[in-house]
Formats: sequence, structure tokens, C-alpha cells
Amino acid sequence: MPTLHDRESILGIDPGSLVTGWGLVEVDGNHLIHVAHGTIATSSAYTQGARLRRIHQGIQEVLKKFRPSGVSLERVFFARNPASALKLGQARGVALLAAAEHEIAVFEYSAAEIKVAVTGFGQATKQQVQKMITVLLCLRGAVAVDAADALAAAICHIHRRDFSAQARRAAGTCGKVLRWRDYLEIAGKK
Repeated sequence: MPTLHDRESILGIDPGSLVTGWGLVEVDGNHLIHVAHGTIATSSAYTQGARLRRIHQGIQEVLKKFRPSGVSLERVFFARNPASALKLGQARGVALLAAAEHEIAVFEYSAAEIKVAVTGFGQATKQQVQKMITVLLCLRGAVAVDAADALAAAICHIHRRDFSAQARRAAGTCGKVLRWRDYLEIAGKK
């Protein structure tokens, strides 16, 4: 596992059947560095298969160009509309496939975890996430909502990774503690 002193790049992906956002963030020590972000747009005029092909090609281009050390995206959730959930699941599958084809580790977080990582509030609005992304990464101008969500996913992984490393060092257990429950179990044995 990387330490806080390793330079690492994480590609965040916000899958969508019409617009998929992506954002690359590097971490150097305690510094977040914005590398690039964008969207992969498709059209509702195309078949679902054609849209998925376009998303896959777009993610492949980003992976080849930037060669991130990891990919972070939102974990599956249950939507009210089954058809929308199915299309989102297919777009997620394409993102997972692209990462697997490049043998890049994938990290998944809930929407609330991602929002907490960048805003401190698990029920933050898309606009609040968008604003905090510009502040955290010192960006000028507006960032598309889908790209902001992708950058937030990347930042979430960086924060979670750093927290886990710090917790292990603080507990003096070197790799044995990944969650609070693990710490309590180990601490109880001492």
C-alpha cells in the first residue's frame, strides 16, 4: 500500500449512460494536485450498445493517456427507477471492464462517503460538491457536474487511503487494522 510520501494518481469516474464524468487527481504527500478532468458524452439518439461502446472507448483513451495507479467510483445503489438503475449499472460495468483491461485497481465508495470526503456532509447537493471541488483543487471557473463528481470520487479514495495508513501507524499494528472494529479487536487483546 502506498505511503503518504508516495506520489500517486487516482482516476475518478462518474458513470452515466448519457454523460460519464472523469477526473484525475495526483497526491504528493498531503497535497492534492488536479491533473485533468472531462466528460464523455453520448446521445440518446444512439442505441444503448453504441453509447456503452463510446463510454468504453473514452475511458480507454483516458487510461492510456494518464496511466493512473487506481480508479475510484461510486458503489452500486438502489434507484427508484429500475430502467435508469439498469442503464447506470451497465455504464459502471463498462468502467470496471476498462480498468480491468489495464489491470488497474478499482475502489468503490458510497455516494455519502464521497460527499463526506469533499464537503463534510453526506447529503450535500451536486452544487455543493461542485463548489468544494473547485476550492480543494484550486480550480478557476465551473467544472461540469459529472466531472466534479468524478474528481470527488478520486479525492474520496485518497482521503480514505491516507486515513487507513494513519490509523495503522497510530495503532502500531502495521497493516492489521483497516477499520475501527479491527482496532477494537486488537486493542482488546492487549
